[in-house]
Amino acid sequence: MDTTMIFKALSNEARRQILEWLKHPEHFGPQIYLPKDADFKGGICVGSIQAKTGLTQSVVSSYLSMMQKAGLLESRRYGQWTYYRRNEQLLREFTEYMRNEL
Repeated sequence: MDTTMIFKALSNEARRQILEWLKHPEHFGPQIYLPKDADFKGGICVGSIQAKTGLTQSVVSSYLSMMQKAGLLESRRYGQWTYYRRNEQLLREFTEYMRNEL
């Protein structure tokens, strides 16, 4: 776990908000291009995240990439669409780190 990368990713309000929104993926509505047999529960398409933020697609993509590199998000590609969801395991580990080390 790279705590420096996590702190950097969380230092931006929009990135924190995306992470909070992804905690309740049902708020994004149905993900119509996610295959029914896909094993990626809670995955949200970049376009849905972009629409909710009101930011440009390139900005949202760079934010999602940064959060993924920090380990906060997982991604999976289906056809031309990329879906993201929270990495709950890393978030639990980071919470424990915060509780015990800081």
